[in-house]
Amino acid sequence: MKCPYCQVEEDKVVDSRGSRNGKAIRRRRECLGCGRRYTTYEYVEMAPFIIVKSAGQREPYERQKILDGLKMACTKRPISAEAIEQMADNIENQLQTMADGEISSKQIGELAMRQLYQVDEVAYIRFASVYRKFKEVKEFLAEIKALQQTYG
Repeated sequence: MKCPYCQVEEDKVVDSRGSRNGKAIRRRRECLGCGRRYTTYEYVEMAPFIIVKSAGQREPYERQKILDGLKMACTKRPISAEAIEQMADNIENQLQTMADGEISSKQIGELAMRQLYQVDEVAYIRFASVYRKFKEVKEFLAEIKALQQTYG
């Protein structure tokens, strides 16, 4: 691991503990070159899987795309960055149990909407409007009505 300050590759671990609900190990390191401290996170590497888009093209899974969609839906809503990260973690956990090498983008969108609904109904509607490509106000109203009927 290179020091982010002086690029020396030798350091020592000063502190190590579990982080992010046991999904990572947080390590506090001290550079043996410049003496400055920095933090690293160690994660279990997920088995890679392929996302099958609605038009049939395939691309590698990227967590950042899920995070970007969730963040966009949650813009100017009282939702913390931690809550958004937790939603992305929940989606990834479900994908790991579902994935058999390939998973459809439709399934990911549905998982994201389920997570958003549990956190914030407005963020859910925002995401659904983009994901389902709403073109008219009546589509928003129909989705809201369906929400009310389903979740009361």
